[in-house]
Amino acid sequence: QVQLVESGGGLVQAGGSLRLSCAASGRTFSTYAMGWFRQAPGKEREFVAAISWSGGNTYYADSVKGRFTISRDNAKNTLYLQMNSLKPEDTAVYYCAADPNLETMTDYRYLELWGLGTLVTVSS
Repeated sequence: QVQLVESGGGLVQAGGSLRLSCAASGRTFSTYAMGWFRQAPGKEREFVAAISWSGGNTYYADSVKGRFTISRDNAKNTLYLQMNSLKPEDTAVYYCAADPNLETMTDYRYLELWGLGTLVTVSS
């Protein structure tokens, strides 16, 4: 079983950058696909980005494509999300998730392994 802990959230001005991290415990981290989701107040949780177990395949929501980069370091059991050119509409709690299947990483309803989230606030 993998346990996930996010960090790196905070307050940033529009146009700024943040890097989120997700530290995973458990020896099977490198066999899981990983993803980032976010949830703004009053809104449904939405997919942000996903990465295969090897890091060779990545997927992004259209709203973040070209601004966010997902990556992982399996030697450190850590997932990252580099967020550039942040906008006020990126404000949300960001969650990392893990699943054996990359194909299901874009739909939060299929996922069971979650971190507790880290808050990102982008001021205008």
